[in-house]
Amino acid sequence: MELISAPQVVTRPAQSYIGIRTITPFRGMLSKRDELLREVFEWVERQGVQMQSAFLQLHVIDMNGPMDIEVGVIVPEPIPGSGRLVAGTLPAGAYATLTYRDHAIRANRALLEWAAENDVTLARQTVAAGDHFSCRYERFVTDARQEPRKTRWIVELNMLTSAE
Repeated sequence: MELISAPQVVTRPAQSYIGIRTITPFRGMLSKRDELLREVFEWVERQGVQMQSAFLQLHVIDMNGPMDIEVGVIVPEPIPGSGRLVAGTLPAGAYATLTYRDHAIRANRALLEWAAENDVTLARQTVAAGDHFSCRYERFVTDARQEPRKTRWIVELNMLTSAE
């Protein structure tokens, strides 16, 4: 993993998005992400929607079972969805964050460890389906339509904290 920016806590505004949510096994999740990204990009292009960046949101994580994920694009203002694409909002708040290139699992582990070592409480809870996060997402700084090699993508990892 190449660390682009070190872990820190930043305050983010609410961000509107349009996306597709699905349940998929951990194995094959990245293939599903890529398939859904293509679908979202095609929809955005057909609709003439301006997008700021794409993302993968991890709602519930169970690396030994099903993952509840959402793939979408951040848009400048709320827009209505259609079909499988639904409108949503990434909530405003304090986020533990870091930016990396390559090796998402290592980056996620590094941010989780940093949060624990620095008494940063993440907005998450254990549920029957796995580890549920109020908001945990990877924003793709690199435009996936321009750079097909995922190992070259710069990714901003964000986890909402339970800071007041």
